[in-house]
Amino acid sequence: MSITIPQTSSVLIIGVAGGSGSGKSTFSRMLQANLGDHFCGLLHQDSYYRDMHEYFDRDGGRVNYDHPDSVEFELLVRHLRALKAGDDLAVPIYDFTTHRRLFETNDFPLRPVIIIDGILLLTQSELRPLLDFSYFIETQEDLRFQRRLQRDVRERGRTPEGVREQFFNHVKPMHDLFVDPSRKFADKIISGEKSFGPAIDEIVWGLRETRLESAAESESFDSAARVAERFDLA
Repeated sequence: MSITIPQTSSVLIIGVAGGSGSGKSTFSRMLQANLGDHFCGLLHQDSYYRDMHEYFDRDGGRVNYDHPDSVEFELLVRHLRALKAGDDLAVPIYDFTTHRRLFETNDFPLRPVIIIDGILLLTQSELRPLLDFSYFIETQEDLRFQRRLQRDVRERGRTPEGVREQFFNHVKPMHDLFVDPSRKFADKIISGEKSFGPAIDEIVWGLRETRLESAAESESFDSAARVAERFDLA
């Protein structure tokens, strides 16, 4: 499936959604790696979590990070609109060990292609029109739980008991209520249980076919032509 660069903007925004542990972040990182950091930027819905430290009681407790209200989608929508307008961003930093949004931010320079991943992206009616193309990564629940368990214990200082309690009290119910139904808004559904290689190749070649003309011709990107030449896009 060929991806057509929108003519109204020199920025192409690709959304990658799917359940927790589906493999959406791995897919997004692989796609960015194939396109190159100078040409493609990667945003995460997780950066936009609201500050939860005042409500956090215990690991696996009452704070529901998988409900849409836990994410400041208003800010994320403003940021995507800013990218479309040609602006750089100051992206929030969320600390999962303290459940705080830090005062510091990460500078996010504008690039011709932006990937954003998150479980709830396609549930938001104001956000969906800002995505030029969207994918939903589909993976069975038992595999998603095992991946979540390993990640949260290894990377976020969680206990196995807390991860398990959170998954079945919050993650699974919110997946069934919000995440899984949002697949209907995706342009394409991809299995998270198989190699992502063929899907990545399809996207990269889709971009090659359109030759990224709007990005290569835009004066907003000083390096666009050089990057396009690197990927044989010019």
